[in-house]
Amino acid sequence: MSDNHERPGEYPYTRGIYPDMYRGRLWTMRQYAGFGTAEESNRRYRYLLSQGITGLSVAFDLPTQMGMDSDHPLAAGEVGRVGVAICSLADMQRLFDGIRLADITTSMTINSTASILLSLYVLVAKSQGADLRKISGTIQNDILKEYIARGTYIYPPRPAMRIITDLFAWAACEVPEWNTISISGYHIREAGSTAVQEVAFTLANAIAYIDAALAAGLQIDSFAPRLSFFFNSHNNFLEEIAKFRAARRLYATIMRDRFGARNPRSMMMRFHVQTGGSTLTAQQPDVNVVRVSMQALAAVLGGAQSLHTNSKDEALGLPTEESARLALRTQQIIANESGVTNTADPFGGSHHIEELTDKIEQGAREYIDRIDAMGGTLVAIEKSYIQNEIQNAAYQYQQAVERGDAVVVGVNRFKQDVAEPLSNFRLDPGLEQQQIERVRQVRASRSAEVVEESLQGLEQAARGSENLMPHILGCAEAHATVGEISDRLRAVFGEYQERSRP
Repeated sequence: MSDNHERPGEYPYTRGIYPDMYRGRLWTMRQYAGFGTAEESNRRYRYLLSQGITGLSVAFDLPTQMGMDSDHPLAAGEVGRVGVAICSLADMQRLFDGIRLADITTSMTINSTASILLSLYVLVAKSQGADLRKISGTIQNDILKEYIARGTYIYPPRPAMRIITDLFAWAACEVPEWNTISISGYHIREAGSTAVQEVAFTLANAIAYIDAALAAGLQIDSFAPRLSFFFNSHNNFLEEIAKFRAARRLYATIMRDRFGARNPRSMMMRFHVQTGGSTLTAQQPDVNVVRVSMQALAAVLGGAQSLHTNSKDEALGLPTEESARLALRTQQIIANESGVTNTADPFGGSHHIEELTDKIEQGAREYIDRIDAMGGTLVAIEKSYIQNEIQNAAYQYQQAVERGDAVVVGVNRFKQDVAEPLSNFRLDPGLEQQQIERVRQVRASRSAEVVEESLQGLEQAARGSENLMPHILGCAEAHATVGEISDRLRAVFGEYQERSRP
């Protein structure tokens, strides 16, 4: 249990990582967005900035996440669907046209191709005249949860971990203010985990990344201050508040006692929160506004540094401008009208909250101990242990919903016979062909010799032990595409094939 004398801003940071919390500075308000072409997404970013967001959050389409260009046969029908299509430096320049990267933080939800997309972003910032040592933001870069919960992996785990640790080392020197990873429990929870499992598996992944970085010769306090986290905020209001507190405390203890960190910033868990996408219902979508409001409030009471609030129509499709604005207003009302920002850790000392915090921390520790006993996270993933634990939890919850033991308003209780009219966002189907033409124009207009030379340099480095990031940056600067760079790494590392689960 928390020490009664523990204050916010003091180890183990149960009550928050800063003494003043939101009295000193509000959380960063982001709205995750991206669709169609770079121009379409740029217009949405400009709109959201005009409405008061304080940080950008980029969603990429599936081909970009999987290292495929928009004209790849497997990309057909997916270009620009669940995020923006980015194939080259030209696309990234269009994405941030008129937006000064020196003046804003950007979060990019990208994993397998994170090193490539960060390189493109850095090149755009450089072309704008930004000081690369001062640009700030976050790249998700969390490949382990892709094997566990999402599936947008490319390479086998061990070479994928090499790319990540290369990025850690490169960024520490070149973009020291950049958060080099956002270790994500969000997708673990979306896949059906419990709150305890979300904390446990997220921190087990963090341990694996730290072990890999240390094995690569990095010093703990050289990279740990730039590690960040990404959690879900679900429906059980008090449990979620306790979850964030437990995660912070457990992480601080692990960093100090397991890894010997000495820099206080290495022990501070900084995290972004997104409200629970899987909790949104297509039935009575207006009710989602209430769910999101409750989840956002839990994130704030739990001490988040950054927050995205889902739009009410996301169970039906991409959010409209109107629903995205309403989701942002939810954050702004909590920040400016609720009064909860006047106190750090308002629920600290509550018997129930402290008991829940202890319970979640203990449950997460037990999972981490089991994973350690197996040989670590990579072994646990290869044995499908983590995946099976999540699947079992998801199945048990679905059974509870079907029995009526778990109530979902509008789905298994309080139904409404007549559907509410709702104007859905419509993506122009012509944008896919437009993007395909653009990537072909890039290939036709660049120096093929320069591109090939840079790609060969990358492939040679991948076959050795050299840091890959300078080579990836060089390929991106030569206008090699995301797909071409990924293919060269595929040629060396191969592609991961998921084993069948027992």
